[in-house]
Amino acid sequence: MPIQTVFLDAGGVLVWPNWTRISETLARYGVPVAAATLAAAEPFAKKRLDTGETIRATNDRQRGWTYFNLVLAEAGVPLSPATADALADLHAYHQQSNLWELVGEDVAGSLAALRGHGARLVVVSNANGRLHHLFERLGMLDAFDYVFDSHWEGVEKPDPRYFSVALARAGALPSATIHVGDLYHVDVVGARAAGITPVLFDVADLYADADCLRVRSLGELVEMLATADAL
Repeated sequence: MPIQTVFLDAGGVLVWPNWTRISETLARYGVPVAAATLAAAEPFAKKRLDTGETIRATNDRQRGWTYFNLVLAEAGVPLSPATADALADLHAYHQQSNLWELVGEDVAGSLAALRGHGARLVVVSNANGRLHHLFERLGMLDAFDYVFDSHWEGVEKPDPRYFSVALARAGALPSATIHVGDLYHVDVVGARAAGITPVLFDVADLYADADCLRVRSLGELVEMLATADAL
């Protein structure tokens, strides 16, 4: 069946941590590290976090701040009371405004292209209750047919019930839906359990052995969907 609906994770697919804000905050606490260094370290930190054991033992909120410690470690920054204080400062900002406020360069054009292929666009994200606020602030809210924030749904990925809620409310069929996300044990495992075809968003090509479709950009996803036999 042709793909009619594209589920998209938010963080790590559509929006990214504001590495400049993070770098500047760390600097205020006496921890110098360039934004580009943090951004380059991010995929490797995320891969370290993305294990079945870790995902099963934690929730999204707990993983979020482990993730930042792993980014610092991959960037060669020793963890210290100063890094803890800086992350606490950033956490407070995140609770108010959402720190994932950097939009990927190809997002707008790729979303428009997916629309051009006739796909409905649905965000299915583990988030902190501020996702709608973030997308409205970034001028992105109207790009999607539905936006689901796990905080308000009371369930989060990889629980297949979250995907089932999104399918039902969006009027989508699992067999005509794909889900694009950046964590194998959250997005791929969860989508499959709900009968949805997963696509792993693997920007640094770190999941060569993954048993699923992979793309390194939204542009590559557009090309995949434009190829009749790709799915």
